[in-house]
Amino acid sequence: MSIKRFIPSIYLYQTNAVTDLNDTTIISDEPLKLAMFYAEHGADELLVFDMSQNDNEKQEALDIIKSIAENIAIPLIGAGNVSRLEDVKKFLYSGCKKAALNYAKGSNITLTAEVSAKFGKDKIIAGIGEKDEIIKNEKILNEFVSEIIIINEHLIRDADEISKLPLILHTPKISLDKIIELLTKPVNAAITGNAINHNAKELFKIKDLCRENGITLSEFKPALEFSELIKSPDGLIPVIVQEIDTNEVLMMAYMNEEAFNSTLKSGRMTYYSRSRKGLWVKGETSGHYQYLRSLAADCDKDSILARVTQLGVACHTGAKNCYFNKIIEQKNTERKSPAQVLETVLAIINDRKTNPKEGSYTNYLLDKGIDKILKKMGEEATEIVIAAKNPHANEIKYEIADYLYHLMVLMAEKEIGWDEIMEELAKR
Repeated sequence: MSIKRFIPSIYLYQTNAVTDLNDTTIISDEPLKLAMFYAEHGADELLVFDMSQNDNEKQEALDIIKSIAENIAIPLIGAGNVSRLEDVKKFLYSGCKKAALNYAKGSNITLTAEVSAKFGKDKIIAGIGEKDEIIKNEKILNEFVSEIIIINEHLIRDADEISKLPLILHTPKISLDKIIELLTKPVNAAITGNAINHNAKELFKIKDLCRENGITLSEFKPALEFSELIKSPDGLIPVIVQEIDTNEVLMMAYMNEEAFNSTLKSGRMTYYSRSRKGLWVKGETSGHYQYLRSLAADCDKDSILARVTQLGVACHTGAKNCYFNKIIEQKNTERKSPAQVLETVLAIINDRKTNPKEGSYTNYLLDKGIDKILKKMGEEATEIVIAAKNPHANEIKYEIADYLYHLMVLMAEKEIGWDEIMEELAKR
């Protein structure tokens, strides 16, 4: 099936978003806000080109990409200045779901197999400017690449003949009619570039126009229709909302059929407000959007569990979730997860840093500074190696616990939280 996607592009040059790869006219000095605008207006993904000229600019660009990844919930594609495995790694570790190799550089063709083996074929895109590059490298592309970005306007006209791989057509500013014409081609293609950037405000309307023309979009297809669910007499069904990464229950709201269908179309959680008697997109005022990841009905089909990516907080009070008014809580019955234990210990260490306690070993380490902390980590790592040779498991457990404690002292010293570490591991 040919599925169409809309992918705005941001061209990063000296911390600004500029017109395109050939024009460094500044269109925004706040690339993050521009990225959020694209995400809020219906973009399916976002392509970010790094146009940096030196190492300092490269790091600034990566910091911006990381910030974008943390503040929008649509996938990012990183492109530009890739010539080594390390460059691909930096894009992916900054939050990009994929990285693009420009095949105009012969070395990137050679690099394809290596980065695909390291990170997975689904993470690698090839940027193609000439048809010969596809013909000569067809075997490599089919084996190691998930998509192709067509960056030559003339090649776009022959998109049907280029490759069986999904395509991303990097298109200059064109009319809406031309966009629809491109989308009616049978090839499995997305559109990016200024063709989308200049029409970003109208993406939801363009998608409606695509549906009217029978063009298949990248959107949710429900296994159950709303008519199959059991509603209250006023046509509403309760929705329990859960954060997909942490399993935290965030809130409860209601949907009618219009809210249900709007959620599926936009990918953003949309509810029916009983007090306002109308639809509301969660986060439309606050910016704390909820992006749909899955919906499931319960056994009676009279309630829905929505698993979402929550940007910011869920509750209008500013709390992370709406369930903070304790009614009953039996002491010493809650079994803490490993993540909770690590968070608790790190919180205590950070408290010692802010509020020193006389005689505290943690404060002793923090007062001695980084060299002492690192020396202790080296000692504890050695203890783990020695304990691992012991046939009894208890000793190594004790040594690992000691090492984790000293690791958390280092994290406190460097002001790093467990959420940052877990996010980094999840990306990998």
